[in-house]
Amino acid sequence: MTTVTCHADHTRWSAPEACGDHRLVLVRRGRFRRRADGVDADLDPTLGYLGAPGEEERFAHPAGGDVCTSVSVAPEFWEGPTAARSVYIDARVDLAHRRLLHAAVAGDIDYALTEELLRLVAAAAWPTPLPRPADQALVAVAREAILTGAPEAAGLRSLAGLLRVSPYRLSRVFSNNMGVSLTHYRNRVRVGHAIDRLTGGETGLADLAADLGFADQPHLTRTIREHLGHTPTVLRRLLTRQSGNDL
Repeated sequence: MTTVTCHADHTRWSAPEACGDHRLVLVRRGRFRRRADGVDADLDPTLGYLGAPGEEERFAHPAGGDVCTSVSVAPEFWEGPTAARSVYIDARVDLAHRRLLHAAVAGDIDYALTEELLRLVAAAAWPTPLPRPADQALVAVAREAILTGAPEAAGLRSLAGLLRVSPYRLSRVFSNNMGVSLTHYRNRVRVGHAIDRLTGGETGLADLAADLGFADQPHLTRTIREHLGHTPTVLRRLLTRQSGNDL
């Protein structure tokens, strides 16, 4: 497991690089673009990727720098796809990733935690076939609006109006290509923000709920439990404990 830090030093595509191993890459912070064997992907904490040996990849950073975690897997242990593809990172994978990083800092990476992360990503590594370019572009713009907190992203109809498509088409295309609904994805992003705030020591759940656009604190608690299986109080304890042993 290695940390990869890229600075905002180029917005155009980099020179081609050869991938030499099977690996999964999870984005901790920031956003960037990746082109692998002619297929483009917009990556962020909600969308990572699986890399495969022999593929040619390029990178661009139109939104600034990023920090990623790259987990290499020996060929004899790889049971995933043989070709590179993007992977939707749900909140469970995000939490496992963060717990793994915390355990690494504490000097205690329990194999069960690493296994959990690999299992969860492997479960997400079999998406639907690649979308049509037009649909892929629509999904990318919708994700951009949600990730950047565009006011129109607060509702399906307002987001569809921003993108100049019908709400039905936007909902259908997004679900078909991401494997989750727009509502689920928006909540996934908000849960990620909640994890950031709780990791940073946030204690006021009512204020946190209001800041993230939830109706109230119970709505925040219910959504976090649906995505992670934990309440905010338990989640804070998992993210701030001093050892990685209480799995």
